[in-house]
Amino acid sequence: MVIATVREWHDEEGWGVLDSPETPGGCWGHYSHIEMGGFHTLSPKQRVDLRWEAPGFQQDGYDYRALSIVPRSD
Repeated sequence: MVIATVREWHDEEGWGVLDSPETPGGCWGHYSHIEMGGFHTLSPKQRVDLRWEAPGFQQDGYDYRALSIVPRSD
């Protein structure tokens, strides 16, 4: 896992983009990958623990795709 920052999040569509040094250009994330109770949402500039993959194809224009997103409390 790496620490990432939420660049943008679209609640109405259930996806967003997370940035980390390990995922240049951004990492696509889906609400179903967020590990939290209740409504799964994130906010811009929020820090998260991110597990990702480079699937070998672009996911909505991004080279990286989130496998697990865990909001940080710091």
